[in-house]
Amino acid sequence: MGYESQLSEINEVVVQTVIPYGLDILGAIIIFIVGWVVAGWVSKRIYKACTESVKVDQTLTPLIAKIVKYVILFATLLAVLSQFGFETTSLVALLGAAGLAIGFALQGTLSNVASGVMLLTFRPFEVGNFVNIGGTLGIVDEIGLFLTKMHTLDNVFLIMPNSRIWGNEILNYSKNETRRVDLVFSISYSDDIDKAMQLVKDELSNEKRVLKEPEPLIAVGSLGDSSVDLMVRPWTLSADWWMTQLDLTKKIKQRFDKEGITIPFPQRDVHLSGTENGKDAS
Repeated sequence: MGYESQLSEINEVVVQTVIPYGLDILGAIIIFIVGWVVAGWVSKRIYKACTESVKVDQTLTPLIAKIVKYVILFATLLAVLSQFGFETTSLVALLGAAGLAIGFALQGTLSNVASGVMLLTFRPFEVGNFVNIGGTLGIVDEIGLFLTKMHTLDNVFLIMPNSRIWGNEILNYSKNETRRVDLVFSISYSDDIDKAMQLVKDELSNEKRVLKEPEPLIAVGSLGDSSVDLMVRPWTLSADWWMTQLDLTKKIKQRFDKEGITIPFPQRDVHLSGTENGKDAS
């Protein structure tokens, strides 16, 4: 009878305790898995929809997708905890208090968040822009609340904290539609300046990427120690700026060579005083 009594008590415990909690645990696991899958699926769908939409700024697309995913995951967490009988309202208040304490401990991180909000609000640059941030050159790939992802011109992955970006000088080379190309060509003092300037003008006219308006500037910029320096200032689209500068430098140099315009090496005349007929006067 004693053995049967113990077995009956164990069965009663299992029925009253283990089975209900086991069902709660199983339900919580199912809710968590479903919530995780739904969060990922919805986030990807929203990202794709925002990418294809012309009304949504591509700078905000990754941020919107992540916010939606985190909101769904937070709702999933509340549903899992409610499965075990937790009061969700008390939990929200507890999380708020914990968030406040964590906020004081992570002031640097919050600084990044504040800077990220400023970047997304004032838009000094967007995804795809070529920028110079405090001397660091790169192309923007993604702007988040904490970090901004970029890649350099030699395709090196770069992550920069938003607080460093917002507190630094930002040069955006892609913001304006057009840019000016600044070139300097040195010719000999014995060369015909007007001829050289006309040759430069011809090459600028032949280059399709050079804009007619604003009109290119061709002028004598300075008189150097061994050369006359021509200042050449054409305008082009920002996307064409780099290759236009490289091609014009090559074409104008080749045109000068063909027409006999020389680009002199640095030279200096030295006059010695106190000599007579090549011998020391003393």
